[in-house]
Amino acid sequence: MRFPLLFATRGCRAVYRLHQKQFLSPVPPLWKHRSSAAVSTQLCKDDRSYYITTPIFYVNASPHLGHLYSAVLADCLHRYKLLQGFNSKFATGTDEHGLKIQQAAEAAGKDPLTFCTGVSKQFRHLFSSCNISYTDYIRTTEQRHREAVEHFWSVLWNKGLIYKGSYEGWYSTQDESFLMPSQVGDALDSLGKEIKVSLESGHKVEWMKEENYMFRLSAFQSQLLDWLKGNPQAVQPERFHQAVLKWLHEDLPDLSVSRQRSRLQWGIPVPGDDEQTIYVWLDALVNYLTVAGYPDKHNQWWHVARHVIGKDILKFHAIYWPAFLLGAGLPLPKVIHVHSHWTVGGKKMSKSLGNVVDPLERSQMFTADGMRYFLLRQGVPDSDCDYTDDKVAKLLNAELADSLGGLLNRCTAPALNPAQVYPSFCPQSFPRAHGGRAVREDYHMLDAVKKLPAVVEKHYETMHIYKALEAVSACVRLTNGFVQRHTPWKLDRKNSEDERWIDTIIHISLECLRIYGTLLQPIVPETSNKLLSRLGVQPHERSWAALNFLARYQGMDCPFEGRALGSDSGVLFSRLEPHNADKQKPKKTKKSAN
Repeated sequence: MRFPLLFATRGCRAVYRLHQKQFLSPVPPLWKHRSSAAVSTQLCKDDRSYYITTPIFYVNASPHLGHLYSAVLADCLHRYKLLQGFNSKFATGTDEHGLKIQQAAEAAGKDPLTFCTGVSKQFRHLFSSCNISYTDYIRTTEQRHREAVEHFWSVLWNKGLIYKGSYEGWYSTQDESFLMPSQVGDALDSLGKEIKVSLESGHKVEWMKEENYMFRLSAFQSQLLDWLKGNPQAVQPERFHQAVLKWLHEDLPDLSVSRQRSRLQWGIPVPGDDEQTIYVWLDALVNYLTVAGYPDKHNQWWHVARHVIGKDILKFHAIYWPAFLLGAGLPLPKVIHVHSHWTVGGKKMSKSLGNVVDPLERSQMFTADGMRYFLLRQGVPDSDCDYTDDKVAKLLNAELADSLGGLLNRCTAPALNPAQVYPSFCPQSFPRAHGGRAVREDYHMLDAVKKLPAVVEKHYETMHIYKALEAVSACVRLTNGFVQRHTPWKLDRKNSEDERWIDTIIHISLECLRIYGTLLQPIVPETSNKLLSRLGVQPHERSWAALNFLARYQGMDCPFEGRALGSDSGVLFSRLEPHNADKQKPKKTKKSAN
């Protein structure tokens, strides 16, 4: 979703011809508890429903790394909720209207729809290649979306929240936005000619006069403040919540919500006015409702809506979108999850700098799971993150190939596990009270792995995926340390006591691996499936409820004990050459018994 800076009426010369329909007061707050029995019944039905969205992506260019990051974050949350038994809906798609698309299609010698379809297919292909498991892919050129937008507009119009006015001011075609004088500065073009540019984007602006429709945003300022103050988790992380509060304490002018049809043909016409086109960002935001089934069948999903967005479109999602929803009498999103951007060498990706990272190419180079893991392990929502191929290779080698893959290889190797089974646990070798052959560090490891699901759940819920992966990685290291500390390959299976201890070491290690594989399913679905299949864990045994770490240690039966391992499908994750990651394909490593 590519949002322009919005035109603010103050600061530009403006004259409004108010629509004569009476202006209605904003609706009562819909984020607070409602008392009707019907709503209570609906909320009970929605208790296990979950609706997560990415922004819809603007089709003016091919997909970049930031698009994939948004999609992987939302996909992770969707898969996580499915593991917990939720009925989850996950939407993504493409934003296909606007002047830039109209001009780009003309330059390419194509009609706009054909042009949009071609770029939209690139997004679909990328998401398919990276295992983005969306349940709905929305395009704003679809008829169902047009109907939803027209209905939404009519609701706001009928409530007197949209009126007609004329104004003049600075306009950026590249950004598809009007700007206030304070947002415009002087610059020189390539020929040395003085021009006016947007201070934020650097794009050229021109002075324009236009008649269109305005939305009464200013009427909702106090309600938006009340919403955010009463719901401190509504915008996450905290720094972005504070940023929105700061904006809401500033001037909040009414907004332009249409363009003259003579200037913008490629868009949805304003209902009842063929000379006006609904502005692209209002059109685009309604996509979330379209997918939910608006205007007739959206209740189940819209009560539980959550958005994943980049920080550059925060204002549109945390101020303008909630204001539109309040005006339409609809509930506000449960949470707006915000993430920062990816840079290369500390600089924003740019074609002119030649530093744009092609996510499809990298997913083929490092595998889909490899790119997913890197983005979620290194991506920090609060701050921008820097990308290098070398960094990807080093991380994947250390944590997926060596640490996790090495642990699986070691514990399933025929030399250490000749029977190729999930061996028995011996309570005498590893008693609940400290003793036997276990040492203090071993009990510390068990405690850490037992607590791991709760730690991971906490961080998944707040979209701090990197913190969840830090915790998993730390536990994998503890388990490797446990095996290394007791060197089971040096023990004698002909000695019954040693054999029971060897089996106990392997049993505990496989239980740890089962927990890691289950928790990592939302992150690296293919790798997790490979790991769990090798352990003999069946599909119905991979849910959050089935975690139950080390049941035998707790005095309960273990369904896996004595079960044959799954077939050996090779190395869990192939190593990469760190310094030649951009030139070489993954190289496999030899499996080791120890």
